[in-house]
Amino acid sequence: MTMLSPAKARAKLSHWLKRAAAGENIGIRCGDQVIALRPEQTPAPVGGYAIREYDVTGAELAAFAKRVKAESTRDRHMGKMKRFTGDFHAAIRD
Repeated sequence: MTMLSPAKARAKLSHWLKRAAAGENIGIRCGDQVIALRPEQTPAPVGGYAIREYDVTGAELAAFAKRVKAESTRDRHMGKMKRFTGDFHAAIRD
């Protein structure tokens, strides 16, 4: 593992990030700890977090989104929804 001080890491941060992304073990000393730089898997662009976090299938997530959209459209047409203006206290007063 390549060990760096925070100052050395900061001076060439892009360089060290590229090396870590390429698979090299890079560590930055922080007191008595070593903080490792490593690439992290990013979630799938659409629904990846919900699918992974709540253990649902893509079909279940799509059905949920469709149901929520239908319910909110119905409630908006029935006058049950109000536009949020940014004033939290006014919103909960009613």
